[in-house]
Parts: sequence; structure tokens; C-alpha cells
Amino acid sequence: MIIHVLQHSALNTLGTVEEYARTRGNPLESTRFYKTKNPPALDTFDLLIIMGGPMGIYDYDENPWLRDEKAFIKQAIEAEKPVLGICLGAQLLADVLGARVYENGNREMGWFLLKAVRTEENKPEFLKGLPEEITVFHWHSRTFDLPEGAVHLFRSEGCKNQGFIYKGRVVALQFHPEMNEERVESMIRRFGEEIVNGPFIQRKEEMLGQETYLAETKKFMFAVLDKFEKIAGKGKLE
Repeated sequence: MIIHVLQHSALNTLGTVEEYARTRGNPLESTRFYKTKNPPALDTFDLLIIMGGPMGIYDYDENPWLRDEKAFIKQAIEAEKPVLGICLGAQLLADVLGARVYENGNREMGWFLLKAVRTEENKPEFLKGLPEEITVFHWHSRTFDLPEGAVHLFRSEGCKNQGFIYKGRVVALQFHPEMNEERVESMIRRFGEEIVNGPFIQRKEEMLGQETYLAETKKFMFAVLDKFEKIAGKGKLE
């Protein structure tokens, strides 16, 4: 499975996505629309991953390349490519699919509990094999509505819509399943001034050195990417 990643900042490294590709022997390529207007050909990759970033998805004045990236994401979805969006990437997917992206009532920064949305009426096949609850890393102030036709996957106490799946192959995750300790340290170094008092904002000391959470998050990320691996030749998740 050839993985192609859209990156939005030199500071936003790939974390366990890169580790997964190396471990599984998957080729990993990258495009930064803020540096180039030449997107990859759609037939050169099997999975598109859209990473996070510090900008807002409507910040066109400061980041005019966002329009080009959104157009490419739309093309990839229309070409029925499997797509995974993380944090900013999830918001970009929501927007491209016609949903509203806006400021969340709470800013989430740190390790907080995530719950799968699984009821009698809502039983996504995608959630099979994934934990009902897991503590994952969050760093966001915005949220999104679910696109029409999307299925709700995850929620947290501080943010209702933490993830969705669309047409069985497009997955948006508002939280950060790619986190390793280096990524956590990088976020704190770059954006530590944003750490203020709030019900879902931890102190720096609470964010660092969480070996158990990091191990569980890595296992979660690998399980999600394994799901994409299985359907790379089939074109659809459930």
C-alpha cells in the first residue's frame, strides 16, 4: 500500500504514521501545498492521509494554497480513493463534503477520554476491533458538523463530533492518533503559550511522559491503518 501524506507545516511530523509505514514496508510520500502547486497523480498512491496544522481551513488570505489542497482532496474522494484526515485534515474533509466547520465550545489540549459511538442504530463496521474507550491526545479549538451521509464514529466530553466515516472509505478523526512523545514535545514547544486554564486543557507536565497512553494510541493508529491496508485493493471500508 503506497501512502501519500499532505503536510501543512514543517513542525507537524508524521509520528506513528511514519513508524507504521516503515514497520509494514509501505512506501510513504508527501506533498506540501504551501510549497508546491503540483499534486501527485491519483494513480500513484493507495491511501491519502491529510495531517494536522496550525492554520484554520478558511484562512485563505494567509494560506491561499488551501483552495488548491481542497480541490485535490475533492478529486481524491470523487476518484474513490481511501482517505484519512487527522485534526485539521478532518476539518478539511468535513468542509469538502459540505459540512460546517466552526469554533468548538471547548478547547481540548492534552490527553482525554475518547468514546466510540456504537448503538443499536449506529453500528459502523469500521469500529470492529477498536476499543470502546481510549485516552488519546487532543489539540484543537474547532469542530465540525457531520457531512450528509456520514456515520458518526467517536465523541469526547469536550467535543461531540470527534470522527466520522463517509461512503465506507473516507475517515475523519479530530483527535491525534499519530502522536508519539516527540510530537507531544514539538506541540508544546511551538504552541505552549496556548496552554491556559480550561476544563479540557492540561498542564504541560500532564501531557509529557504518558507511556501507557502513547502505547495505546500507537496500537489504535496501527489498527486504523491496517483497516485501510485491507481495503486498499477493494475500495471500501464499512
